[in-house]
Amino acid sequence: MNMISNWIDSHRKELICISNDIFSHPELAYQESYSAERLAVFLEKSGFQVTRNTAGIRTAFTAVWGNERPYLGFLAEYDALPELGHACGHNLLGAGVCAAACALKEDMKAGRKSGTIIVYGCPAEEIMSGKIVMNQAGVFDSLDVAVMWHPFDRNRISNDIWQSQDIKNYTFHGISAHASKSPEDGRSALDAAELMNIGVNYLREHVPGDVRMHYAYIDNNIPANVVPDIAKTNYFIRSAKRCRTEDASRRVDDCARGAALMTGTAVDIELVKSCKEMKINRTLAEIYYQAMTGVPLPEYTEEELDFAAQISKEAGLDNQGLYFAGLEPLEDTPVPISIGTDASEVSHTVPLITLSAAAMCRGTPLHHWAAAKQAGMSIGHKGMLYAARCMAEGTKLLMETPGALEKAWEYHRTNQ
Repeated sequence: MNMISNWIDSHRKELICISNDIFSHPELAYQESYSAERLAVFLEKSGFQVTRNTAGIRTAFTAVWGNERPYLGFLAEYDALPELGHACGHNLLGAGVCAAACALKEDMKAGRKSGTIIVYGCPAEEIMSGKIVMNQAGVFDSLDVAVMWHPFDRNRISNDIWQSQDIKNYTFHGISAHASKSPEDGRSALDAAELMNIGVNYLREHVPGDVRMHYAYIDNNIPANVVPDIAKTNYFIRSAKRCRTEDASRRVDDCARGAALMTGTAVDIELVKSCKEMKINRTLAEIYYQAMTGVPLPEYTEEELDFAAQISKEAGLDNQGLYFAGLEPLEDTPVPISIGTDASEVSHTVPLITLSAAAMCRGTPLHHWAAAKQAGMSIGHKGMLYAARCMAEGTKLLMETPGALEKAWEYHRTNQ
């Protein structure tokens, strides 16, 4: 009898209901009161001791079952995106993590295995914040391993180097004046912001190819007939290596200072959040991949395949009619990718493994309406339940493999 599969199968409807409920109540970063409580109450009913306001964050929680080592951490997310809702599938991510933790708990109870399962409710991933704040507060320091998954368009071990990132706000301060009557009396903060952006756009030619620099204006609500005395931009600066991110970040700062000098304005530079790149753990990747090979892949109905075909057509997805595939091989070397997550910071504190599961058809990009459509229906649900089984089975195999945790920690300490 497979206790993990049996538990997930028997709670399938409840897990889907939780996921759909969070999907129907999309909440932005640090506003996820409903979503966090939905998961926390479920874990309490499942035998976990839940503490809210973890690290002083109103929408974070910690749920614990057991009191012996090893300490097995599961990282849940549940924040949504502005306008798009759950277009990153965090409704599935949070519910799937909780499902894995509960299924593993039942297996450990049945086998009288020692260990402590800790589920962390981690808010504000979309603004690269929650786990960084929690990590800085020492929340994850006692863990032996951290486990999570993310919805994607394929099934694989995430052997990916998520990017190192700096998030910064640049606020320019000028002098207000009537833009027509006395423009010479003004010093335009907006001019400074635009000159900074021009400088950064020229800078792109002179940074390594993996560096990414994105910016957006934050509305100052000043009409065009006024010389703006304030202008604010938000920047994401990223690369696959912390040293390259730091170098690019310093040079962006110089563009801001130079723009202020050119326009007779002043600039405030605020580092909002910063994180390292993802630290891959080969030991964990191999063990969890082995476990994934034994978990049956989802099977899709004709209606689901028709849905995938229609959404592929409407969204112009590049999949040549291959909507879903099997488990992808584990790559020999890590794969740099051009996205980031606050979980990267945790990976430098404790060995961390991330699984990917197909919660959307192939070619579906994250942060896209097509991803949101699938996160709220049966295609997403099947990916979530598959990921839950894989996380639970992988953690079970990790505990049952002699010396595996020690080997994972040795890899963690010796590989940068």
